[in-house]
Amino acid sequence: MNEICQVCGLPKNICVCKQIEKESQKIHIKVENRRFGKVITSISGLNPGIIKDVEKSLKRALACGGTIKGNVIELQGYHKEKAKEILLKEGFKEESITS
Repeated sequence: MNEICQVCGLPKNICVCKQIEKESQKIHIKVENRRFGKVITSISGLNPGIIKDVEKSLKRALACGGTIKGNVIELQGYHKEKAKEILLKEGFKEESITS
């Protein structure tokens, strides 16, 4: 027997909670210059439940270092356009991503 999702009550294999969560977020991507000329790409507006998975996939796809500070993903380097493309592939809506 399949496990049942605690949020929506559907079986885990057809649960839509994660997709609904992705569609309802407002994501902001910005690039900052830090000390000593370092460039950081910041991605904010993600829910704490999926931020770790998104951070992992971004770092792997972009081949860069990064961390999570609060509810903000910080990636080393200038990755504004590439990060947006990856977020779209992950299932986030284009209207919800601002640069």
